[in-house]
Amino acid sequence: MANSNLPRRIIKETQRLLSEPAPGISASPSEENMRYFNVMILGPSQSPYEGGVFKLELFLPEEYPMAPPKVRFLTKIYHPNIDKVSYPVLPLMVLGNTVLLNTHTHTAW
Repeated sequence: MANSNLPRRIIKETQRLLSEPAPGISASPSEENMRYFNVMILGPSQSPYEGGVFKLELFLPEEYPMAPPKVRFLTKIYHPNIDKVSYPVLPLMVLGNTVLLNTHTHTAW
């Protein structure tokens, strides 16, 4: 983690994410931009997504944590809470033990 202008909170959360990953979820920050993460989620067992591997991108905006992370599925997925351009459309999204408020506006990063 070489980006010294990141807020301490992002550095600490990234370190925790790397040292204590949630089961079935891996996330790693980009070397070029420590606010950008490559995420992989394994499909939950006993679900229609079992055996699937879903790639996502996650971006922490400058306003984080007052603004939620922006998430986009890179893997095609059919789900009622994912829109046609691969963005979650739920007002709340649960990631591990954290509930994230999703106010995504479909703007380019």
